[in-house]
Order: sequence, then structure tokens, then C-alpha cells
Amino acid sequence: MDTPPASASRRTIALLPDRLISQIAAGEVVERPASVVKELIENSLDAGADQIELRIDEGGVGRIVVVDNGCGIAADELALALTRHATSKIINLDELERVATLGFRGEALASIASVARTRITSRTPQSEQAHCIDSTSLGVSPASGSVGSRIEVSDLYAETPARRKFLKNPGTEAAHCIDTLRRIALAHPRAAFSAWVDGKRALEFARADWPQRALDGLGDDYAEAHRLVDLQAGEVRLFGVLGLPTLSRARADRQFFYVNGRFVRDRTLSYAIKQAYADRMHGDRHAAHVLFLEIDPARVDVNVHPAKTEVRFRDLGPIRSFIFHAVEQTLRAGLAGAAFDPGGAAQAPGFAPTGEPSALGSPLAGLDAPLARAPGRSAPGGFTAQLPGLDGTPRSPGVGPDSAPADAGSRWAAFQTAGEPRQGFGPQATARALQFLAPEAPAASPPLGFALAQLHGIYILAQNARGLVVVDMHAAHERIVYERLKQDLSGQGIARQPLLIPATFRADPLEVQVVEDESQTIDALGLELSVLSPTAIAVRAVPALLARGDVIALARDVIAELQAHGASRVLTERRDALLASMACRASVRANRQLSVAEMNALLREMETTPGADQCNHGRPTWVQLSTTDLDGWFLRGR
Repeated sequence: MDTPPASASRRTIALLPDRLISQIAAGEVVERPASVVKELIENSLDAGADQIELRIDEGGVGRIVVVDNGCGIAADELALALTRHATSKIINLDELERVATLGFRGEALASIASVARTRITSRTPQSEQAHCIDSTSLGVSPASGSVGSRIEVSDLYAETPARRKFLKNPGTEAAHCIDTLRRIALAHPRAAFSAWVDGKRALEFARADWPQRALDGLGDDYAEAHRLVDLQAGEVRLFGVLGLPTLSRARADRQFFYVNGRFVRDRTLSYAIKQAYADRMHGDRHAAHVLFLEIDPARVDVNVHPAKTEVRFRDLGPIRSFIFHAVEQTLRAGLAGAAFDPGGAAQAPGFAPTGEPSALGSPLAGLDAPLARAPGRSAPGGFTAQLPGLDGTPRSPGVGPDSAPADAGSRWAAFQTAGEPRQGFGPQATARALQFLAPEAPAASPPLGFALAQLHGIYILAQNARGLVVVDMHAAHERIVYERLKQDLSGQGIARQPLLIPATFRADPLEVQVVEDESQTIDALGLELSVLSPTAIAVRAVPALLARGDVIALARDVIAELQAHGASRVLTERRDALLASMACRASVRANRQLSVAEMNALLREMETTPGADQCNHGRPTWVQLSTTDLDGWFLRGR
């Protein structure tokens, strides 16, 4: 029988030395200098500080200093502060299950002291002077200092040099420290923060309200390009700032989510937010947001991970559904906010504010419920203006100085007809329209004002009370058609229009098989396809909204989507993407000339369409140029 190697010989079970236990714990709590920054600043906030200063040298490996004006630590408690599992934040299991502070384990300072020299100088309001303790000697001595604490951590990982090899260069580590400070600062706007890296100021936040602090964290680009969300359902509240899809990013580096003031990462909730942006942004882009979820601490477990960046919800499904609908409806609020139903998120399917367990199963269950369409917006003139449908059915005409109510529907039907020449709308007619509509728009004009002219067959120029509005007519119409398709599919089904002469096209055997196997899904999408032969398919009916588009291209798109993703995903996860593609094919194309009445009809419909600020791909549909902007271009008033 072979002799086992020495490494496999039996060892007796024994208690680990306290110092080794501390260093093992430190491996979980102190991953890098930014971990030290996080723990120290959270301790400052738990101590009630509203003025916190951070100083970093050599990427935090050389020195990290945090100074605050909190309640301080009493002299006779300084030694305990460096002892594992010593804390003032919880005293029993009940308090652990309802944690309301950022820290609670009592491990941070002990873990930091085990891998770096740590010096604490602190003074309470009741003490006449400060006292300090050094982790090397553990002796407490009088010191000078104001009320609050000053904690200095130096020579990080000096006794475990192997750990230093896993760190990045000082610049990168310093950047992680600053990002950590930013994440914490966004959730605590009533505190002022400043940060210095190698003696140079790197970041500063003044005291502010939460919207301003959130915008300070996102950056100047989002000062105007954002929406505020603040909704409550029962004991759950979601509030924060949503960056507009038009300012999407290549990386998810401006996404901040907090639960009861604690920055957390949760894949399910992050996916719900991403889905709320899905039909307003390309799939490979990322939105920016700062969102705060307030919930009864008893319904969330923060004691999941040593770094406390992961939490576990008692009822994740309803919370996910609430967040999705709150974000989605806020983004759909549109030009004047008329389409936003503040109660919609609270009534989202599966949301149980009383704490009842959710019956939702799949990660997306309940997240694609239909939302009520806001009523038409009353336009000057006493009637609601809506865009004529693509099926040629006249709807309410446009309004404005050059509108013609009696024949707006016929104008729109003529405009839709592909290839039909338009008369009387060349450059001279455009000039006449500009001249006729030149008087200033009334103060009570609609948000997008009244049409003036069409530019290069692409843009609509309109005048409102603020100045000039420029509309991308294809992007705007694409969003309108898309929202109608979504509404129809979520309601009684998409209305179909039979084709007088079926359109046929050649197909391969796989396409033919998809048509035969997925007939119910195809029918639900408003299409009627039939197999004529092993190599031919006929299109017999299409969605009424898309009747004047390229019906063969539309059929091919649907078949390709079903072939790639299957019927179940097409009607759940892929539904909106497919409808967006269908809407794009049927929308107004460039170089299609519109009459003034048609342009006004498009503007009025935009004002009553949810999410009309962006097309289905995240591009803006309109921009506003104020009179002040125009005056500046021409140096008026100087």
C-alpha cells in the first residue's frame, strides 16, 4: 500500500489564531483600496456626519484618510472599534433583520487594521478633547482634534505583499476610490463630500436635494436630458433620475441603484430597467440612471455578501414589476406628460404592496402588460387632432393657420400613396407657407406649435411659443405607428386589412415550414399568410396600419423573426422589437412631401403619443430652438 504524501497527512482540528482569522475576513471585506474607502465613508455616514473629506495617496496603497464631523467615538470605546464583531449598530437578531444603517457586522475596522496600519483620532461632543489609537500598539492617548473622527490607513497590504500584485496601477486604483465615493454620495445629498488625490482636488459635492445630487453624479450632459420619477405603492417608493435614451452610452458606467440608501447590484432588477428602455434604445446601448428604492427593511435581507452590494428580497417578483412599470411609464410620459398614469405602476400586474407573495413565475412575467392610452389632446379650435391612419381612414385633421379640416384625410391618403407626384409644394409653395405663417404663434399654442414648412423632405419646421421646433418626420411617425401596433396587440388584437390581390413571393423550405407551424402567432400579429407551393407563400392580409407599406418585406421580417427566436419569445421578449421593425417599414420616408395640414396632423399626434420624444431606436424625434438661441446666432440685442 502506497504511503500518502505528507500534504495529505491528517491534521488535528484547532482554532485559528485571531490574527489569521482577521486576515481571512479582510480578504472578503478589503479587496482593494476602494473597499477601505467604502467602509470608512459608510461609517462616517452612520455616525451622522454631513461633512466628509477623503484624501488618497499612491492610489490608496500609500495612504487613505477620511475626516468627518460625525458623533465620534468615545475614548473608552476606541479599542473595541478595532475588535472584530464589535459594533454600535445592532444588538440582537431582530435589529439584524431590520437593518437601517449602512454598516452592521463590526468587521470593517478590524479587517482594515489587519492588513494596514490604522490610526483613529476621534472626539465626541461631550468630550473636552480628542483621543487616538494606533493599530500597531493599541494604546489610547490624548490628541488634538475637533468633534468627529479622522481615520488614517497607511501601507495597505504591507504585511501581505502578494496581495499588492493583484492591484492595478495607482491611477486606476485612485479612480476606483473616487467612483466608490461618488456612488455613496449620490444616496446622501444632505452631506457634503470632497476628495483629493495626491494633493489635487478630484471631486466635490455640495449639499443639495436628491435630484440635483443625482444629476451632479451623472454629469453635465444629463442636465436637460433626463426625466424625474417618484412613485409610491403602499410601503414601496421608487424615485430618481432617468437619463433620456437619446444619451445612451456604450458602457453601463452611469447606472446607480440603491435600496434604502445602499448601493446594490441586482441582475433581475437591472434587467427590468433595461427592458423598460428596450423599445427606445438600441440593444447594445446602455441608459444612465440614478434610482432609489425605499422599502420596509424587514422585506429585504442585506446580510448576503460581506461587501453588502447584494441583497435578497422577500418578494422579488412584485418589486421587479413595480420598478419596470414605474420606469417604463415615466419614459412614455411624452411631450406634455399627458400619457403618464401615476397610478399605473402601483397597479402593475403582480405587485402586492401588502407583502403577499407574488404568483409571477418567469423573470418577465407581468412586465409586458398593456398600458392605457392617454386621451387625445384638445387642440385650439375645439377638436382633438389625430394623425390619419395608414389605412387611409380619415381622422381628425391638423390645426393651424393653414389647415383645411374638410380634406385633411384625403390629403393624407394621397400623401401615403407611394410614388404619387405632389403638386404645388415646391420651393415657391414652401416660401408662400413661410410667409403666410410668419405671425408669432399664440401663447396657448400646442407644445410642438404649428407647421411652417418641410425641409429637404426630411424635417418639419414648426413655430411654437418658445421658438422653432424641428421634427424628424420619419422618426416621429415610426414611434406613432409602433405605439398603435402595441396598443392593438395588447387589446383586441391587430386589425387586419385583406389585400385585393394577394402578394406572392418565393420562399425556401424553412420559411414555408415556419408559416405552417406558427400560423396562430402570425395571425396574432395581424398577418394572413398561406402556402401556395413548397417554394411560394402568399400574403393575403396585413395589419391595417401597415397596409400601404412593403407587405412582402413585412412578411419576410416576421418569418425571419419566428425562425430565429420561436413563437413564444416573439410574443413576449421579442414582441416589441418585431413591432418596431414593422413600424419602421410603414413609416413616412424621406423626400415624401407633406402639406401643411398633414404636418400639423403629425405634430398633434406626436403630442398624444406615449414616448414620442424618441423613435424606436433611441434617436430624438424633435428638437427645440428657443428665440433666445436664434437671437444669439444673429447677434440681436448686442
